[in-house]
Amino acid sequence: MVRPSMLLALGALVAAAVACAPASETTTQASASAPATCTKDQLTLKTAGKLTIGTDKPAYEPWFKDDDPANGKGFESAVAYAIAKQLGFTDTEVTWATVKFDSAFAPGAKQFDLDFNQVSVTPDRAKVVDFSDGYYTVKQAVVALNGSKIASATDLASLKDAKIGVQVGTTSLQAVKDVIKPTVELNVYNEQIDAVNALKNKQVDAVVVDLPTAFYVTAAQVEGSKIVGQFGTASGAPEVFGAVFEKGSPLVGCVNEAIGKLTASGELAKIETEWLGSAAGAPELK
Repeated sequence: MVRPSMLLALGALVAAAVACAPASETTTQASASAPATCTKDQLTLKTAGKLTIGTDKPAYEPWFKDDDPANGKGFESAVAYAIAKQLGFTDTEVTWATVKFDSAFAPGAKQFDLDFNQVSVTPDRAKVVDFSDGYYTVKQAVVALNGSKIASATDLASLKDAKIGVQVGTTSLQAVKDVIKPTVELNVYNEQIDAVNALKNKQVDAVVVDLPTAFYVTAAQVEGSKIVGQFGTASGAPEVFGAVFEKGSPLVGCVNEAIGKLTASGELAKIETEWLGSAAGAPELK
C-alpha cells in the first residue's frame, strides 16, 4: 500500500523533474508549435524583410522581358517571384541587384541572397558557391545563318571545322570543347551579345547558347538565322540551372523546399510552358 504522503512526495519529484528537463525531453507540443526555420521572419537575409535577388544586365529574353527582372515576366523572373511567394514575400518585398554572370559564381561574399542568371550547376562552381536544386534542365543549341556551310548540318561531326562563337565562362563553352571537339580555334567573347553580333556580321559560322536563348536569337536578334540543332552533355547526365548562393547560405534548404512545392504542384512546369514553350522540336545532333 502507498500512503497519501508518499504520493504527494512522488508528485512533487515528478513535477520538479519535468520543470528541470530540457525542452526536447518534456513534450513534443512545444516543438510542434515553434516557428519553422523557413518562415520569413526566421530567414537570414542581406536586408531584413527583403529578399535580394541578383541577375545580370542586360537581362535577356526569354529568361526576363524588357530588360526588367522586377516585372515578373520571363521564365527566371517568374520562377524567382514564385519562390519568393513560397517563402512568404510579397512582390514589393523583392529587390533586384545587378550581378555580372561570372561574378555570381566567383568566390567570396555576395550582395544578393540568391541569384538567377542561367547558371548551370557544376562541381567546380559548387566548391565556392552553393546551388539550389535545379529549376530547369538545359540543352545546348547551335545557331547559324541560313545558307551557311553548316546550316544544314545533321550531326556533330559536321561542326568540327566550323568557326564557333561562344561566351567565356559558360557551360556552352565547355560543351563545345567536350562534345563538338572542334578542330579550329574557338572565338570566345566576354558577353553573349558580342558572340551574337559576330554571327550577325559573319565573323563566325555559328554560335552555341542554351536552347531557349537560341530561339530568342533566331526570332529577335539575328535575322535570317536558324537553329541547326541541340545537344546534351558529354557524360549524358542532365545539365540544370540552379539558383546561386553565397557559400554556406542557410537559405538553400528553404529555397529547395519551395522549388519542391512548385514542382509537385505543377506550377514550375506551367511557368516553363508559358515562357519557354517554343524551345521544343529542335533537331537532336548526335
